[in-house]
Amino acid sequence: MEKPSATATPTPVAPAEPAAAAKPSLSGETVTDSFGNPDFYVTVAGDTLAMVAEVYGFSEAKIAEFNALQPGTPLTPGTRLRLLPAGPGIGAMGPATADANGIPTSYTVVPEDTLAGVSYRFNVTNDQLAEANKVPYVHEVGNVYFIEPGRTIALQKNPVDSRSGTGKAVENSWGRGVFYTTVEGDSFDSVGYQFRVGTDELLQYNPALAEPIPAGTTIRLIAGELPLPGAQGTFTADADGVPLTYTTAPGDTESGIKARFGVTILAEANRPSSGGSAVWYRYLQGTTGELVPGQTISVSLDEPINKPGA
Repeated sequence: MEKPSATATPTPVAPAEPAAAAKPSLSGETVTDSFGNPDFYVTVAGDTLAMVAEVYGFSEAKIAEFNALQPGTPLTPGTRLRLLPAGPGIGAMGPATADANGIPTSYTVVPEDTLAGVSYRFNVTNDQLAEANKVPYVHEVGNVYFIEPGRTIALQKNPVDSRSGTGKAVENSWGRGVFYTTVEGDSFDSVGYQFRVGTDELLQYNPALAEPIPAGTTIRLIAGELPLPGAQGTFTADADGVPLTYTTAPGDTESGIKARFGVTILAEANRPSSGGSAVWYRYLQGTTGELVPGQTISVSLDEPINKPGA
């Protein structure tokens, strides 16, 4: 008797995943700042607050708040929607200026401002703030540069020649430019924005420098040979002129040394070979960060100095 054929077990099929909702697209004009950050959007037929909010990464309620609207308000074509706060807010209560397009251009810091408040109000990142103000890092001068009451800070950068910035740069081990050889189209602004050094500093480090800057000009980007307050000592450098070691003088401080030589964290090049201290070099007793004079310390990660801690 013939056996009945086995019935094949059907292969289980996974339930279909729901199709991801397509992100809406917008065809209206976006008005951007000097960094390319979107600050305004001009609506076209069919746009909704919800669509605009999703495209630009906000909640509908937040876009409505920026524009003094209620969520769900129908949009008329040609409406210019703000994509950043309309005025002062927590952490950024001071006065600001704007250009003819409404793009914020400068801000005067008031007491109780915060860096987060300023960057949020004006839709710029910390790094962009540092670039606009031609300072190496957003936390400058004891972490108060951008929140020092009374200081007016730039929120945008000026246009620069598209040919600029392609010259040869010599950097130290911290990634900071030490020298730069210019190309056609370079200017105080283009060099300043790229290497985070202000025009006043460029002229201080390069007294003969003037605009227009001839192509092929080698510009010093750090103080280096020029003593600064808190860094009055002598230094050694490699064949390219990049500082390697520094011998402290009376009155020297870590902040002064870092400013003079474009150092990020001085301790990283001067870790103790033993002991529990963060650095091996010594401070004067009873001072606020003043170093003992006559110590030769490293200002280069490529050639660190490691000695037993004090």
